[in-house]
Amino acid sequence: MISPTLCRVVPLKPTLLRLLSPFSTTPHSDTAILARLKHKDWLTPKEATTLLTSLTDASSTLSFFNLYTSRKDFDPTEPFCTTLVAKLAHAQHLNPLLTLHHALTLPRPQRRHFSDNFFFTLIKAYAHSFQRVDHALRTLHEMPCPPSTRTFNFVLNLLVNTRLYCAAHNLFLHAPQLGVTLDACSLNILIKGLCAQGELNAAFQLLEEFPGLGCKANARTYATLMKGLCERGRMDEAFGLLERMEDGSVDADVAVFNILIRGLRKGGRVDEGWRVLEGMMGKGVSPNGGSYNEVLCGLVEDGRFEEAKKVVERMGVEGFVPSFESYKGLVKGFCECGVVGEVEWVVRDMVRKGFVPKMGMWGKIVQCVVEREGSSGCVAVAIDGVSEDDK
Repeated sequence: MISPTLCRVVPLKPTLLRLLSPFSTTPHSDTAILARLKHKDWLTPKEATTLLTSLTDASSTLSFFNLYTSRKDFDPTEPFCTTLVAKLAHAQHLNPLLTLHHALTLPRPQRRHFSDNFFFTLIKAYAHSFQRVDHALRTLHEMPCPPSTRTFNFVLNLLVNTRLYCAAHNLFLHAPQLGVTLDACSLNILIKGLCAQGELNAAFQLLEEFPGLGCKANARTYATLMKGLCERGRMDEAFGLLERMEDGSVDADVAVFNILIRGLRKGGRVDEGWRVLEGMMGKGVSPNGGSYNEVLCGLVEDGRFEEAKKVVERMGVEGFVPSFESYKGLVKGFCECGVVGEVEWVVRDMVRKGFVPKMGMWGKIVQCVVEREGSSGCVAVAIDGVSEDDK
């Protein structure tokens, strides 16, 4: 007869259980996951991807990378590599990412073919996590498959945003060699670069080439050109472009009208900007907070504080919030006018909207009140949500 003592099952400790379990995904299990990679039993690519995804600490990614790549069953499938790229980028490990990229380009008997989605992820990692435009551009050119228009446009836009205009132009010209089909977004990006360089004539020439390239200009196309014109004070041409849009059955959106309103405001023509805001509603386009803030800033800059206050009140009714700079200008303006009651109204309103006056603003307010009420006056302005330190 077997002794009951010998039949007793001894419970394993939680730590030991985690080490024995090959797919532990419990929180803070990175140590157990890395220990799993030291075992000699075979790991399928799907199991390796599951383990990698389960890491909770970004610093564990490099250890995982070194352990897995040294194993005989290392098999860099696309799901695994896509996850690894994201993890290495998050952990800011550029050199291991370059090592992985290089390993994927080496000739091997059963070399895997990765899709455009993987290379899009890799290019984004180089651009956003490491600010390495050179690696992003090189990766695009070295892709084993033709880049998608999305991937091509991402790199093209990256070059324009980093002001590498010549490189952007060269990439645009090489689109056919890369097997890329250009679309309206591609042309819009190039137009943005030309406008940023001040090459408006070239930008308009490109606009004329849209039909020949099988593309149709859209609201973004016209908005980009309008912005270039407005920044140079060529408002009449900008409005002419709006008429061309309407004649071409391209619906102007709120971004288009906001560019026009901003251009008028910068030119000291805030009343015309207000008329554009009112007129856009008649065309079925609803103003947004940016529309009102442009007019509000223009009124403040012109010293028309009472009118600006009415715009703030209207924005409240419409559910929009003025910018901090608008409130700052209103406080300064009413302080200079010595209108204590209006100063208090502005401060109360901005606090209700979630803004806290800064020290410089409080200095102007105190100075205004003291000069208006006299040094012996007692000033008590109770503002909900503002602590004594903020005051």
